[in-house]
Amino acid sequence: MDFSHSDEELVKQPIGYWSWAASTAVVTYIRAGLQTVGLTQPQWWTLHQVAESTHGKTREEVAAVLQGYLGVGDALGPEIDATLERGLLVVDEAQRLQLTDEGRAVYAQAVEIQVANRETVHEGIPDQDYLTTLKVLQRMIHNTGGEAWHH
Repeated sequence: MDFSHSDEELVKQPIGYWSWAASTAVVTYIRAGLQTVGLTQPQWWTLHQVAESTHGKTREEVAAVLQGYLGVGDALGPEIDATLERGLLVVDEAQRLQLTDEGRAVYAQAVEIQVANRETVHEGIPDQDYLTTLKVLQRMIHNTGGEAWHH
């Protein structure tokens, strides 16, 4: 890969631009992959939260984890509704979201897509470089008084 600038020039480049460009490219790529199984990214997040839980999760539990993801906020409710309307999730007698058979099948397809997406995004990037990048970004968030968290 050819980089956009020399090392001397890159070190002077604005992090705001490059973090935005990386976020836009990666999120667009992920969303395109998920769309092949008819999911939006918030619907994937919802299915993943339910699939990874032992006894399902309430809407409130899902929202508590996901509401800060990429600014989804109040738009998460309609995304959860869409998974219910599509028959991917049901609400059990304890008011917990549970995967249906169709939901498990779509989730399994989405997992394969996400694994392949991660491999593509991380191609040529050693784990140590990735770790360093995340630590640098977290430090920059801290330095500017920002807040970020991912489960």
